[in-house]
Amino acid sequence: MPLDTSLVRKPFKVIGTRVRRPDGIDKVTGRAKYGADAFAPGQLVGLVLRSPHAHARIKKIDTSKAEKLPGVKAVVTAADLPDLTAGDRGLRDTLENCMARTKALYDGHAVAAVAAVDMHTAKQALKLIKVDYQVLPHVTDPDEALKPNAPLLHDDIFTEGIEPKPVKPSNFIKIAEYGHGDVEAGFKEADVIIEKSYKTEQTHQGYIEPHACLASVSPDGTAELWVTTQGPFVYRNTCAALLGMDINKLRVTSSEIGGGFGGKTHVWAEPVALALSRKANRPVKVVMTRDEVFRATGPTSSASMDIKIGARKDGTVTAAFAELRYQNGAFPFTWAEFGAMTAWACYDFKNVKSVSKDVVVNRPKCAAYRAPSAPIAAFAVESTMDQVAQAIGMDPIEFRIKNAAKEGTKSSYGPVYGPIGIGPTLEAAKNHPHMKAPLGPNQGRGMACGFWFNFGGQTCVDVNVTPDGSVTVAVGTVDVGGSRASLALAVAEELGVPYDQVRVIVADTSSLGHNDMTDGSRGTFSSSMAAVDATRKAVQTLRERAAKIWEIPVDEVEWMDGHAHAVGEKHGNKAPLSVKEISAQAANTGGPIAGHSEIVADGAGVSFATHICDAEVDPETGRTTIKRYTVIQDAGKAMHPSYVEGQYQGGAAQGIGWALNEEYVYGKDGRLQNPGFLDYRIPVCSDLPMIDTQILEIPNPNHPYGVRGVGETSIVPPLGAIANAISNAAGVRLNHIPMSPPRVLKALKAKKK
Repeated sequence: MPLDTSLVRKPFKVIGTRVRRPDGIDKVTGRAKYGADAFAPGQLVGLVLRSPHAHARIKKIDTSKAEKLPGVKAVVTAADLPDLTAGDRGLRDTLENCMARTKALYDGHAVAAVAAVDMHTAKQALKLIKVDYQVLPHVTDPDEALKPNAPLLHDDIFTEGIEPKPVKPSNFIKIAEYGHGDVEAGFKEADVIIEKSYKTEQTHQGYIEPHACLASVSPDGTAELWVTTQGPFVYRNTCAALLGMDINKLRVTSSEIGGGFGGKTHVWAEPVALALSRKANRPVKVVMTRDEVFRATGPTSSASMDIKIGARKDGTVTAAFAELRYQNGAFPFTWAEFGAMTAWACYDFKNVKSVSKDVVVNRPKCAAYRAPSAPIAAFAVESTMDQVAQAIGMDPIEFRIKNAAKEGTKSSYGPVYGPIGIGPTLEAAKNHPHMKAPLGPNQGRGMACGFWFNFGGQTCVDVNVTPDGSVTVAVGTVDVGGSRASLALAVAEELGVPYDQVRVIVADTSSLGHNDMTDGSRGTFSSSMAAVDATRKAVQTLRERAAKIWEIPVDEVEWMDGHAHAVGEKHGNKAPLSVKEISAQAANTGGPIAGHSEIVADGAGVSFATHICDAEVDPETGRTTIKRYTVIQDAGKAMHPSYVEGQYQGGAAQGIGWALNEEYVYGKDGRLQNPGFLDYRIPVCSDLPMIDTQILEIPNPNHPYGVRGVGETSIVPPLGAIANAISNAAGVRLNHIPMSPPRVLKALKAKKK
């Protein structure tokens, strides 16, 4: 039965307030326990040996000397893991990414691992492992990987989406198309056509906490894993499948998470730690170095794109086309397809088409990065939209308002939109003081729009009323940015009790039913939906218990403001019963009072944003300074406004880093040249302005409070907004992200010539 959404437009008592986050004190005082803080008696140190080659056949691995070293308790290679070559492709690729079997496919690919009594011994053991490599030609660029003579990574990838199916393997994973109408006919109607090409480099999520886990496998085959993750249930299911275990024999507990942004949605070292523990019969802790995080965990894709937009002089877009080529790293996925789905989602175009091409290259397996693929596509689309507006002499924001999607629009990727916020965010941007503020010398202003689908998924929540009337809520979605506060607010709202009376914990995988990963901006959306449902069931139980206490029918008991009220004239002399008073008598009225919910949280509600950016370009050095930045986004309903604003600002800050400086730099040998924060430059405080935010609330009709996910959309517009601002400041169009000082200076010099 769907949840009652009648509260969407009603006034709230605690929802929307800025309460203190329950995890705040522990985090600022250093008490919070992160992945590397887990400890077990007798634990060993686990280290991983990684390939120094971008592409190499593994002819032989000799671990004998390492195994004989005193203090070494286990050494594992692919031979110690199940052979999944005949099974599911996805599981096989996941396992081979964790430990190379026949070939090392990128610089940093794991080829062996050791567990030893201390770090010194483990490092010695790695040096004693001898690997005989046959170095092979490599390719790291998606366009180069598509060429017929490119080095072949896999001999069993035959391009999907092409008829007839190719008989020759290639690096071209899949082609997909989205859109509607007749694009060629639409271009014939255009007065102006702009066609441009763009390129983006690979970036990392830049989370501060590296991957860390503690694995303990008992002789009876049961196991425990303490890990920093965005999804303990998915980690449990995946690790169990990779190691040939029953799911119920593996218990996974998530630590506090020091950043993830999509990068901690995949397993990396965890199956290896479990394999080491199983072989050593001791707990094994594996903590990645920063070098390993960059070389061997999932960054976003790099990409090249061709965009073509046609429009009439009145500003009506008649046709739009995009071809997007994304590299997936060494293993296949559908990152380009996500870009094709999101590219045109902000607009109502009658003739639109996007074509995606996913490609494998000799780089680490790509992972999600906050609205994965969408920022890349939006950069190209929003840059071209500005150029079309300029060509027809129309204000860029008016041009977008004229073509914005609205309720009833058939989206470019298929569904018809319900109530959405792209139009309101554009109108708010048009009227924002930022848009009217004067600019200084060498400064330019840019704006851009962004979209993300959002996701609901499988969710399970327990709400338990304790004998003293306080409430404990067990959820399975990892709190990556304040969701525990939002969920406590939802339970407090439903029960009518103070926020401080509710405590939310993230349960381990043996304590609660399955929960999907905390991704797709689903944390607060899905878990609050389940929490509301579970709390309403608990309220029903509280009413039933009050009816027993009063010895009246339950339909004569009403719940208001945290109390049971006996309704009707004959009950006028009965004083209301509080949660505490009812729960104190629970043992005599039927036992513990609780509510449980298990749902598939459909109807996540799509999300839109418009960003404004002012940039200043130094004509002597090419250095760009972001002078002012504003985020305007639809939250549906901001359950905890401070948390929502933080998500907006965090996405913008990461987008600024991505647009200006961040990139993976590979040498001619295919090795990563900058695997550390000294050379891979994420923004620091001095790089960022104060980021202004404006929260809009266009309720999502599919959520009882109107909530939409907010965590991902905020990273989609920055690349386009900053590119437009820099191009306006420099007087020359830049089409390559990041727009680092050397690239900007090169464009300025070319302009002078």
